[in-house]
Amino acid sequence: MSTLVGKRAPLFEANAVLNGKDLVEKFSLEQFIGKKHVIFFFYPADFTFVCPTEIIAFQRRLKDFEDRNTVVVGCSVDSEYSHLAWLNTDKNNGGIKGVTFPLVSDSSMVIAQNFDVLAGEYSYNEEDEELEFDGIPVAYRALFLIDKQGVVRHQVINDLPLGRSVDEALRIVDALQFYEENGEVCPANWHKGDDGIIDNTEGIADYLSKH
Repeated sequence: MSTLVGKRAPLFEANAVLNGKDLVEKFSLEQFIGKKHVIFFFYPADFTFVCPTEIIAFQRRLKDFEDRNTVVVGCSVDSEYSHLAWLNTDKNNGGIKGVTFPLVSDSSMVIAQNFDVLAGEYSYNEEDEELEFDGIPVAYRALFLIDKQGVVRHQVINDLPLGRSVDEALRIVDALQFYEENGEVCPANWHKGDDGIIDNTEGIADYLSKH
């Protein structure tokens, strides 16, 4: 599995659902370059168990991301029609009705492959050279923080049973924006409002002497 941190995020155009109801073609993260930070996350599949808890948790904190000039975009290998059906299903029936951030369809699994988060891979069998998929044809629970230049600054990848922390996603957005605005790096367990460290030996020594 590759590390994309420090590299430009892979480009894509795909079908998506916006505002919980609008089907669009050729959705792309390029529209945010120069304008906003992006939290782009993959989840395994619609109509599952852990996935709605994550998606609804992101929706509940969506204003906190928006206040940080950051957009949230979800993606799975399901079709846009599956996304739409799920978005129209009540929460008490396992749905995610009320979610408004974009959900991207990666039914070809190309986006997950390009971000290297697919929970398996294609290969040819030895007998008749037919293309087979080895593993589970869904994406891991991967999350990428992409800056305004389209560069990945943070990534975290969980195995399928392990839900993510929305609070940690917000914290890492705060850390990146603090560094961008102040030029100071963020030490262990840094949270918004904490001191940063001047990026030199003297600055680090001074910080450690006070903590």
